[in-house]
Amino acid sequence: MNRSRLAKSYKSILPYFLSFIISLPAFSQVTAPTAPSGTAPTSTGAQGTTQSGPRGNATGTTGGNTQSGPGGQQGTGQQGANQPGGNQQPGNQQQGNDGQGGDKGKNAANQNGQSPEGGDQSKINTSTSTKLSPEEQAKEAFRQKIYGYSIFADKNLGLIPDLQIVTPTTYVVGPGDELKIYLYNYAESTYETIVNKDGFISIPRVGNVMVAGRTIEEIKKILIDKFAKFVPGMIGTGGEGARTKLMVTLGEVRSVKVFVTGEVINPGTYTVSSLSSAFNALYQAGGPNEIGSFREVRVVRQGKVVSKLDIYDYLVNGKIDGDIRVQENDNVVVGYYLKRAEIAGMVKRPGIYELTPEEKLGDVLRYAGGFSDKAYRARLKVQRITSKERKILDVPESQYDSFEMATGDSINVETVLDRFENIVRVQGAVMRPGEYSLDNSPTLKALIENAQGMREDAFVGRVNVLRTREDLTIQTIPLNYTDVLNGTTPDLVLTRLDEVIVPSKFEMAETAYVSVEGEVNNTKIGENEGKFPYTTDMTLEDVLVQAGGLKESAYTSEVEVVRRKRNSVAGAANAQISEVYKFNVNRDLSLNAKATNFVLFPFDQVIVRKSPNYVEQQTVFVEGEVLVTGPYTIVNKNDKISDIIKRAGGLTELAYPEGATLLRRTIVKNLDQAVDYAEVQQTEKQIKQGTLTGDLPNVKEEKIGIVLKNILKNPGSFEDLVVQEGDIIRIPKRLETVQVTGSVLYPTTVKYGKGMNFSDYISQSGGFTVQSLRKSSYIKYPNGNIDRTRRFLFFNVYPKVQPGSEIFVPTRNAPALNTQQSIQTATTLLSSIMGLIVTVLAFRSLK
Repeated sequence: MNRSRLAKSYKSILPYFLSFIISLPAFSQVTAPTAPSGTAPTSTGAQGTTQSGPRGNATGTTGGNTQSGPGGQQGTGQQGANQPGGNQQPGNQQQGNDGQGGDKGKNAANQNGQSPEGGDQSKINTSTSTKLSPEEQAKEAFRQKIYGYSIFADKNLGLIPDLQIVTPTTYVVGPGDELKIYLYNYAESTYETIVNKDGFISIPRVGNVMVAGRTIEEIKKILIDKFAKFVPGMIGTGGEGARTKLMVTLGEVRSVKVFVTGEVINPGTYTVSSLSSAFNALYQAGGPNEIGSFREVRVVRQGKVVSKLDIYDYLVNGKIDGDIRVQENDNVVVGYYLKRAEIAGMVKRPGIYELTPEEKLGDVLRYAGGFSDKAYRARLKVQRITSKERKILDVPESQYDSFEMATGDSINVETVLDRFENIVRVQGAVMRPGEYSLDNSPTLKALIENAQGMREDAFVGRVNVLRTREDLTIQTIPLNYTDVLNGTTPDLVLTRLDEVIVPSKFEMAETAYVSVEGEVNNTKIGENEGKFPYTTDMTLEDVLVQAGGLKESAYTSEVEVVRRKRNSVAGAANAQISEVYKFNVNRDLSLNAKATNFVLFPFDQVIVRKSPNYVEQQTVFVEGEVLVTGPYTIVNKNDKISDIIKRAGGLTELAYPEGATLLRRTIVKNLDQAVDYAEVQQTEKQIKQGTLTGDLPNVKEEKIGIVLKNILKNPGSFEDLVVQEGDIIRIPKRLETVQVTGSVLYPTTVKYGKGMNFSDYISQSGGFTVQSLRKSSYIKYPNGNIDRTRRFLFFNVYPKVQPGSEIFVPTRNAPALNTQQSIQTATTLLSSIMGLIVTVLAFRSLK
């Protein structure tokens, strides 16, 4: 009871006592050790002060300061209140467990191989990470090139000891370890005890047993001797084994402090699990820095080197022979590198590699994963830094395993040349053209045989071999392959890059065809307009079938076949150059008995003309003031305007026949330019349908002025024009205005009035200007006709004005001065200026 009260009073006083100690000036200057790379330092109230309690490894936080509880209790991270040991308290960052007897410190951070000061530091200050400066970025980029650095930089690997492993028999027990002792089989019992600070465990009936500094196997033997005094069956008798078995396992393990010094990213003191190895501690410190050694990491214990680690052994082979478990106050020392070389180019893993004194160039290649597939392996270039300058060394492939490397060497592995050392090619009329090995095809005959021989169309009398000389010029070697086969000509020995070309008979002959023109359904075969490939024994019926048969408009009575005259008399003026054969072809493409199976020759021309009495429907269009507007089909070839107007129901009461026009559009073909026949056909179709809109460069639009009033009064007269396909007859509404434009004072549109003449409309537009060319004025009538101003003696006779007319007055152009007139004008201007100057000077003299 007294002990319980004393413990409670101690726990109630401890927070105030620790707060007082921390507020002292001496403690405010004590800073926490540097945290490992990837973790943020503990945030503190003053300067991140760290203190340790009398026992245990867990820490609490008071006012932002990290403190240790007396019983190893992990307190809440940055709660603003100290969490003393002995009672379980929830923590925001890490949660500890109950201390037991002041010696049992269960620290979640220690079990994860992390520093306990301030809890999981990587979680506390993650928001305070700063952006790296350019110098730091360059340093970090250099570190990434060092082989092995990335495994320490990647904090997601979690290189921490596994606490769920089977208890190692070689594990050295120390204060703070929890031991679980099991008796089973004949006698059964369980004991859980913790090694105190003096190294003893206390077991009922056994008493205190010294276990500190001993392995699990040694402790097991000691306990068997102790329990054998009062537990039956612990020691076998009469040649029989022990009936009662004893097993010793670890429960909660202690934490130990380890120093990581030398050339590491974050040197300092780290608290790790007693199951941790030297590699775990080095990982917590961020690994070697840019000048640290990966090949010799020393573990110093009590002033003696007890083990050496080669990290490359782990990276390459997956094991480290010298990776021992650390003990209290062990020092993991990383020294400077002694020799390092960089390799770049066509290797699988470019980077910077550290070498031991006895390792060679071949070891660098093995560390880099060897050459990539397209690497140039025959020779490497090594750049070396001497005491004065740089130099380059060429190392042949035979010396890779013996070439001595120096620190700072740079190796560049180049790409293999994009060429073949033993290639020959065969093209043309062979079964398998392509590239072949010169080793298997040393001669022309062997190459042709490897290409499975020549095709049936091969022209064997002239086989060309293109040979590339040493100066890269091309030499042609012609051969008659038949002579090579007969032994008349010796077989040609091939060299690298030789190219054998076997010509084809078809390639040496002009492509034969038969052309079909005129009224057939299909005259397009690919890019050949109306040309069909010629085949042996092709008949007229065959080519007509390929052309899709005859159109409805075809003139079947005279289908002509025009044939070249191949044996005409040279030089004769009347020499026959072609022969014409005429046939009467039925609609089913059959001929009479005499003409059937008429065999065509290459380049024959088949012409199917259009029937003279076949005309497709033709349409004209009527727009405006008629009774029924729209398209009208031409019934007779000589249909005239009056016939179309009559079929349209005549004019309406609002029609203005004086303004009627005939619009005719025709396609203009430029003989100097290539004609797009598809576009021409589309334009013709639009003209025929009356759907053509806008101005097109190849379409000529004519506006023909007609006197519709006279045409309707005298149908069939000379003014009654014959209509053509696509014509548009436009009859406007009654017009009541006259437009005046050109060189008048106020161009405008004036209402038409009966009795008003040309001059009246000019007057209503403000009259002529000084620059008006009156005698050239003209008028444009609504039907498109033009009438000009005429002269009678000294008078202008202006044309008659009709409704809807447009009056135009041209502008007088100033005449150009000749040389004499220019000199005369300049002289007059200078005389006037001189006279003015003399007058001014005379007035001044009078004053």
